[in-house]
Amino acid sequence: MKRFMRLLFLLLLGMQAAHAGLVIEITEGVEGALPIAVVPFRWKGDPASPPPQKVGRIVAADLHRSGYFKTLPESQMLAFPSATAEVDFRDWRALKQENLVIGEVEPNGPGGYKVIFKLFDVYQGEQLMGYSFATTARDLRSVAHHIADLIYETLTGKPGAFATRIAYVVSEGTLEHPRISLRIADSDGYNSQMIVSSSEPILSPAWSPDGRRLAYVSFENGRPSIWIQEVFTGKRQRLTHFKGINGAPAFSPDGRFLAMALSKDGDPDIYVMDLATRKLRRLVRHWAIDTEPAWSPDGRYIVFTSDRGGSPQIYRVPVTGGAAERLTYENGYNARASYSPDGKLLTFITRVGQQFRIAVMDLARGSVRVLTDGSLDESPSFAPNGSMIIYATRYGGKGVLAAVSTDGRVEQRLALQSGDVRDPVWSPYYK
Repeated sequence: MKRFMRLLFLLLLGMQAAHAGLVIEITEGVEGALPIAVVPFRWKGDPASPPPQKVGRIVAADLHRSGYFKTLPESQMLAFPSATAEVDFRDWRALKQENLVIGEVEPNGPGGYKVIFKLFDVYQGEQLMGYSFATTARDLRSVAHHIADLIYETLTGKPGAFATRIAYVVSEGTLEHPRISLRIADSDGYNSQMIVSSSEPILSPAWSPDGRRLAYVSFENGRPSIWIQEVFTGKRQRLTHFKGINGAPAFSPDGRFLAMALSKDGDPDIYVMDLATRKLRRLVRHWAIDTEPAWSPDGRYIVFTSDRGGSPQIYRVPVTGGAAERLTYENGYNARASYSPDGKLLTFITRVGQQFRIAVMDLARGSVRVLTDGSLDESPSFAPNGSMIIYATRYGGKGVLAAVSTDGRVEQRLALQSGDVRDPVWSPYYK
């Protein structure tokens, strides 16, 4: 029972969270970030009825918060071109800008818009790419994020992740009358939507690999159960309601299976459920607490947290079963591991002295690097392009979300307007 209570305490650490939009604050960026000017996109319709979103500013904000670009403030721009013929590259060379983005938004039928943008190499004086998009008022932000993704990939050679989303758990109200909700938002924190709400704890959200479903743990019936919910329809189903622990769901890379921690047969162990048949298979059998499973991208392994060695550490086991291999040895506490999209890195929580921080391990070398310097950093999750890790931390006496690059050079904080937030998880690319 003591082990059960310890595990429940670890799970409840993640239950607090918050409401409202998230505000990006860059706390540290890459030295020598690439200078880029994103000119405000010109509105070519009725001046009295401008579009509801400023597309160019959203693009600039995305690139800026990545830490890899230094965006030119609008107040320092010498001109505001929106078409190729209006561009004088001498203006932008004088401002030492390496790249230039221009664009236009025009009406496109009832309630519709057409967004056009172009990216230039300032010193070569040539266009690198250009696209146009037909969209609606509701999807203008999504188009802006997609444009930022295209620019990011063209200039860095890596896919962008601005058009993806994050899920997180929010706690409102008081200790006597809490209101817990699972929410999703764009990667910049806007367009927050409530997925499910309860007066009881909601924990451990996990995205399906197609980005269309979320698994999570809910205490809404007085004890923990694992649920799966469709993001777009709200349809949901309860998968487990066993006696004891039902926790830490994790989808397999192909979406056919769900790993989880259950104590229905005694001590908490890792199980795998076939989602088509609901058949369970016990993957790990040990007297210790085994929890927090996560799949490798190739589907061959599951990493998990176990205290079988005397303290929480990360272990790996083949999905087909077999002996568990210990992966972490540094520090007396390592937990909540997950793989990078390419399978080369693990991120996890590690204890440094009395502080809990986010670390990454190079699996080929076995080397570990601590990325953050907070006192209670937790719940790390890779962006789908592997460039950043989102996590929960404390700032100003409340829970906030933060992100750090996998090399530790870029940091940003997503400060909330009110409340506390926990358990962030970055979505995959939508399929």
